[in-house]
Amino acid sequence: MIIDDEESIRISLRKFLEDFDFDVTDVESAENALDCLKQEQFDIGIVDLRLPGISGDTFIQKAHLIQPDLHYVIHTGSVGYRLSIELMQLGLTNADVLHKPVDDLFVFVDVINQKIPRTPGK
Repeated sequence: MIIDDEESIRISLRKFLEDFDFDVTDVESAENALDCLKQEQFDIGIVDLRLPGISGDTFIQKAHLIQPDLHYVIHTGSVGYRLSIELMQLGLTNADVLHKPVDDLFVFVDVINQKIPRTPGK
């Protein structure tokens, strides 16, 4: 799942990941993402921090209550961003933070494959 209020980022990243046979849902707000989590199982969330309404940090904390095994990648334009203690307690590390703009989208493929290894043909 990609959560980003910037449509161009959501769509380009979704299309790129779909080219690698990832099944991708993209949403523009944390509120919509939380609704999706209540209806469908996801492996990973690529989360923007500055979202209208609920922030990305708060989304991750709420999402963890719904799907505790969900993995996260924070995708932010905030250069000085530091993980909160709450997110570190959920297992996030600085390696889970990618700063916009990500010049090489293959970084997302690598990070996802590290977090959720796939078997060939899936």
